[in-house]
Amino acid sequence: MILGSTMSSYMDDDRLAFFRKRLEVLELKIEENMSTNKDDSYVVKLDSSIGRLSRMDALQNQQMALELKRRQENQLLRIKNAIKRMDKGQYGLCGKCKNPIDEERLEIFPDTFTCINCA
Repeated sequence: MILGSTMSSYMDDDRLAFFRKRLEVLELKIEENMSTNKDDSYVVKLDSSIGRLSRMDALQNQQMALELKRRQENQLLRIKNAIKRMDKGQYGLCGKCKNPIDEERLEIFPDTFTCINCA
């Protein structure tokens, strides 16, 4: 199948295996990153041994870590849903209009749920 062409309702097995592998690798990377950085989002202790600016910096770093964690959790959910759609034979079809998602879009965002028009 030519990259960039639209797909029929069923993707061929080789392309499906390619996208499944990409999703699984992406899932592992995100899970590893989340486990490595899990301490970054813990509550900042407000003891008197650090200065006010250091405390503000620590709080800002904590909020950035929490936002990163939230985004990673959302991406993991999208990846798991994409794998479920593969298992149901619905991967590569837009969740809104049911038209095929362009393979170029899937190359960049393998966890996408919508075609470019519905996004």
